[in-house]
Amino acid sequence: MSSKRFSEFLQLIYFRPSTNQSKDSVYFRDGVRRIDFVLSYIDDKDGEKKQDRRKVFEANLVAAGLELETEDKSESEDGKTYFLKIHVPWEVLATYADVLKIKVPFKTNDIPDKKDVPMSWLCTPYRLPEHVMQPEPDYFTATFDKSKIDFFLIEDKETFFPPSTRNRIVYYILSRCQYSKEDKDKKGIKRLLNNGTYIAAFPLHDSRYWTRSRDANCDSERYALYKYWARFSRFYKEQPLNLIRKYYGEKIGIYFAWLGFYTEMLSYAAVVGLLCFIYGVASFDENIWSKEICNETIGGQIVMCPLCDKKCGYWKLNTTCSSSWQSYLFDNTATVFFAIFMGIWVTLFLEFWKRRQARLEYEWDLVDMEEEQQQLQLRPEYEIKCTHRRRNRVTQEMEPYLPLTSKCARSVLSGATVLFWMCLIIASIIGVIAYRLAVFAAFASIMKDSPTNKLDVVGSLITPQFATSVTASCINFVIIMVLNFLYERVAIKITDMEVPKTHVEYENKLTVKMFLFQFVNYYSSCFYVAFFKGKFVGYPGDYAYMFGKWRNEECEPGGCLIELTTQLVIVMVGKQVWGNIQEALVPWLCNWWVSRNARNHPESLYSRWEQDHDLQTFGQLGLFYEYLEMVIQFGFITLFVASFPLAPLLALMNNILEVRVDAWKFTTQFRRPVAAKAHSIGAWDEILNMIAVFSVVTNAFIVSFTSDMIPRLVYKYAYYQGAEGSMEGYINSSLAVFNITDFKPENRPDDSENPDWYRDYRNPPGHEKPYIHSMQFWHILAAKLAFIIIMEHVVFVVKFFVAWLIPDVPSDVKARIKRERYLIQEYLHNYELEKLKIQLSQNGPNIEQCTCPTTAATPVKLEVLSDCLT
Repeated sequence: MSSKRFSEFLQLIYFRPSTNQSKDSVYFRDGVRRIDFVLSYIDDKDGEKKQDRRKVFEANLVAAGLELETEDKSESEDGKTYFLKIHVPWEVLATYADVLKIKVPFKTNDIPDKKDVPMSWLCTPYRLPEHVMQPEPDYFTATFDKSKIDFFLIEDKETFFPPSTRNRIVYYILSRCQYSKEDKDKKGIKRLLNNGTYIAAFPLHDSRYWTRSRDANCDSERYALYKYWARFSRFYKEQPLNLIRKYYGEKIGIYFAWLGFYTEMLSYAAVVGLLCFIYGVASFDENIWSKEICNETIGGQIVMCPLCDKKCGYWKLNTTCSSSWQSYLFDNTATVFFAIFMGIWVTLFLEFWKRRQARLEYEWDLVDMEEEQQQLQLRPEYEIKCTHRRRNRVTQEMEPYLPLTSKCARSVLSGATVLFWMCLIIASIIGVIAYRLAVFAAFASIMKDSPTNKLDVVGSLITPQFATSVTASCINFVIIMVLNFLYERVAIKITDMEVPKTHVEYENKLTVKMFLFQFVNYYSSCFYVAFFKGKFVGYPGDYAYMFGKWRNEECEPGGCLIELTTQLVIVMVGKQVWGNIQEALVPWLCNWWVSRNARNHPESLYSRWEQDHDLQTFGQLGLFYEYLEMVIQFGFITLFVASFPLAPLLALMNNILEVRVDAWKFTTQFRRPVAAKAHSIGAWDEILNMIAVFSVVTNAFIVSFTSDMIPRLVYKYAYYQGAEGSMEGYINSSLAVFNITDFKPENRPDDSENPDWYRDYRNPPGHEKPYIHSMQFWHILAAKLAFIIIMEHVVFVVKFFVAWLIPDVPSDVKARIKRERYLIQEYLHNYELEKLKIQLSQNGPNIEQCTCPTTAATPVKLEVLSDCLT
């Protein structure tokens, strides 16, 4: 670095004396230059190496064109933290806006908006003020070109690029700036944060969230977001998506757009699910089979086989009266309708989201932001770790790459690690199943003469089955949370080990790993109850055993559907409650503890950068966890919705709260994230489509094999002996008789009655083929398989037809995109033509003296950051 440049650097970062300017400001002390980024650090006793790194790093930042100003530790609230404020001047902004292909306005949009929707006044209570919904005019935009400054609508260079774009450019420079003179591979603010050279790096919020900034030049967008968006009293209002995008960037904006749209679509599913539940309540009296179970002369006279060996005794069928009535609320004719409806709803949701996303892509200038642009922005970690170089076939430039052998080895190790953890989850689920089998007999013997049986209201509900199911579900939930906590760190480590090339590739790899794990972790217990419990129990005298020790569980006469409902509610609601506590309470407590000494300071003492420094960091993967939470919830309300029609209603209530919790968290509890672009929800879109297809299959199987709907229909239309189809006698038809003298000694309970019943379709004792499946069993199995095939085909045909019928991009958006591309070509042509005319008019007299060179000049390649640092 030249002595002149170094002296300029010292002038820019010297410690300025205190002035009367309010410290709650987003400007340098001159009141003119805006603070675009802040770095903080503490001088350690053994911090000589860190000091050298900072000196080199900050000198290189100045060489790259950034302007710095340092706040001495004596000015900070704790008396030991330095704050380095960074301003990016116009020349640097223009240079990197060109490099990053940022779109900027060149003409006001001249396409008129569509006419108002009829009856739009009904939505007035849900609307926000226009200045909040549309913080900027609508423009046609084009990719910024530094050589064509006068082509764009630049009124004020200081405000032309919004703060989100400015901090994105600064972070791009910080991520690629060297901090060592000897080793060129040592660069990037991330590594400096990891090794403690700096303790924080963040862009500033523009004001306190509860009041406007006193600076008239500050827009106080954070205050507007809190006032109109992040307060819980605004739960019924629309979201100011354009303001969110302007303040936080497109990536966060697209998340809230998706979350809001998902919540809106959930309202329709919630209404239909509630109607199905109301139908179950309204048709309670038509539940003939439950009446038979509860009838003393029918269910009271049927003695059932013991549910476990030795310790469990015989029991009367009417003891399951309550669970039978409860099961009917979710296991009725409306269940089939709702399962089919949800298969179509999920298609409508995904197709309409594509249209909404296409509109946002156009409005937010993301139409041409293809993945090739992302490929140009390699992860700094990839550039550092990949020491090999090869020539890019497209750009003909040397670039870092990971050898195929190394890539394969890393992928195999990563895949083996993921597989190991998935097996660990399955092993834990098997452990929970073993717990259920082991403690059921214990609960049965304990509750046999338990005082709870004498309670008027809940006595009949507290059964061994209920106690086993609830405790097992709670244990399973705790295991899920613990494994989830551990695996998150493992997934990040093995994704780092794979060294993905770009940020998009990194997020996609991590998304797949995390979702595969979460899918097994959260859904495996529900799959067990839905498709395995009670399906492989054998029959009295020849029971099936797990590991040859524990007798497999049976479903109650009311079926396993009510237990699947219990499992779904505990895991789904438990996860949502725990997630909201983690998201809201933990950051608030952390911030309260950090700022306990400073929160009462006036703004003249408690600076804007210190206020933000005391907030929590929103990590690079923060948004990833928000998506993951919602996609797991999406799986619950689609994969198992046939067992619990109220699941969409619970999800809707959670999401209404979730939108405001996330908004409150972003606005009040976290530092301002670095803005990032994204034109879609990324890999989550494919995952949602996969869940949507899989949900049709799971719901068809739930209706067929977990619900009692098909056996009841077969009995009503094929086996009822009366003139018209009825459900009278269904309970007797669904039970088989067993002679207790055929019990093995190790299975026979101490007390005995005769005859004995069990739930299955088998031939009675005395038949030429006793205890073999009867013809009714095969008729029911055929009906179940036929229902699965018919339901799947009907739903899939409707899904594909709806997907074909609804175009992914609205017609008016297509027209606007074509109009914008046409205008760009026309305006650029006219612009170049005008420039040529001006040049010709200026050089007209000397035009004959001009001679053309015989050889073309060699183009000069400019590597912006490197050239600045040499």
